Amino acid sequence: MDTSGKEKEAIQLMADADKKVKSTGSFLGGMFGGGSHKVEDACEMYCRSANMFKMAKNWNEAIKCLNAAIDIYTDMGRFTIAAKHHISIAEIYESELVDMEKAIAHYEQAADYYKGEESNSSANKCLLKVGAYCAQLEQYQKSIEIYEQVGANVMDNPLLKYSAKEYFFKASLCHFIVDELNAKIAIEKYEEMFPAFSDSRECKLLKKLLEAHEEQNIEAFTEAVKEFDSISRLDQWHTTLLLRIKKTIQGEEGDLK
Repeated sequence: MDTSGKEKEAIQLMADADKKVKSTGSFLGGMFGGGSHKVEDACEMYCRSANMFKMAKNWNEAIKCLNAAIDIYTDMGRFTIAAKHHISIAEIYESELVDMEKAIAHYEQAADYYKGEESNSSANKCLLKVGAYCAQLEQYQKSIEIYEQVGANVMDNPLLKYSAKEYFFKASLCHFIVDELNAKIAIEKYEEMFPAFSDSRECKLLKKLLEAHEEQNIEAFTEAVKEFDSISRLDQWHTTLLLRIKKTIQGEEGDLK
């Protein structure tokens, strides 16, 4: 594919979109003085040029175009579309530019816009991304707040309540890294809030890990993780956090297995 051709086309399209916005005079005048279709057209052009920049792997120009579209959509009060564009930018930072702090900021902004539009399920999806990345970056308190908030949101929903135990499990692991006593108190709180959590394999694993940690028993800790993993496969995120907890057992270095 001729990416340089795509890039030239994208640059031209972005310039045309800029001109269209300027030709409406003041922005508000453009929106309310009969120029709103021009502003709409400009948004569409910014989005098309962003896609072309993506194809050319010119990530920074793609972000610039998406931000230009976001500015217009937020001024127009169209927050759901603005949120989608924030997610697109977050995904570029996540997968291509690998800047997790910036990915977090855009997922958070998207979540705020979705919340304002009462799109709670979309807001939760964005927040869960934030929670996962914050934990990886050792911003545990922020991660805990998000997992608790989303867990509390879904536990009363008959269709979603099954996932609440997963969010309380993740919050507990974050607590555990910070402080063992905090983790104990948090687990009791989650059991009170959501009684089904008590019977979950996740809760049982946490209690075994707390016991092993108290006894500074590395073998018991490793065995509990292996047993859980043999039935419910632990992903990279869980494994990373469990390793961090394991390393707080005196003198431990190494892996989980």
